Amino acid sequence: MNVKQLIKRYRVFLILFAVNLVISLVMPEIGLTAFSNTAKNIKEMISVIPPIFILLGLLDVWVDRQTMMKYTGKGSGLKGVLISFLLGSAAAGPLYAAFPVATVMLKKGSSIFNVLIFLGAWSTTKVPLLTFEAANLGMRFMLTRLALSVIGIILIALFTDKTLSQDEREEIYNSQA
Repeated sequence: MNVKQLIKRYRVFLILFAVNLVISLVMPEIGLTAFSNTAKNIKEMISVIPPIFILLGLLDVWVDRQTMMKYTGKGSGLKGVLISFLLGSAAAGPLYAAFPVATVMLKKGSSIFNVLIFLGAWSTTKVPLLTFEAANLGMRFMLTRLALSVIGIILIALFTDKTLSQDEREEIYNSQA
């Protein structure tokens, strides 16, 4: 890869770095805070990404395509929704770690609808979040928010799934190959 391609690939990072640098020169305290926060985020990503990729490798090797299609593929029905929901709710890590998992699910034949359920569950219904809410905000709040989140996840997944054209579906699946 030549320098021009590297610059094009990392242009957003380079622009943000330049902006941070200018801010650091104009307002040193804010610039230092920005660079400090960036360093913390990079450390967090470095601690989260390797275990996720190890688990993805194991998922890719241990779970064959037929099994994944049977349990979360098109036509898996309520069983597929529940499995996708439970996988997302039981997962650990930040939301950006869910996307590689979703990619493997698509590659293995999961339906787009179930992948959307998985992503929605990962982002809003994690078990540690629910226990925190129950302990600090009350069981009634936690159950209300959980019920509304489940309804929202299903509605968004249904809407998105129904509005995708066949060409868009093929593009999504082909990009995972």
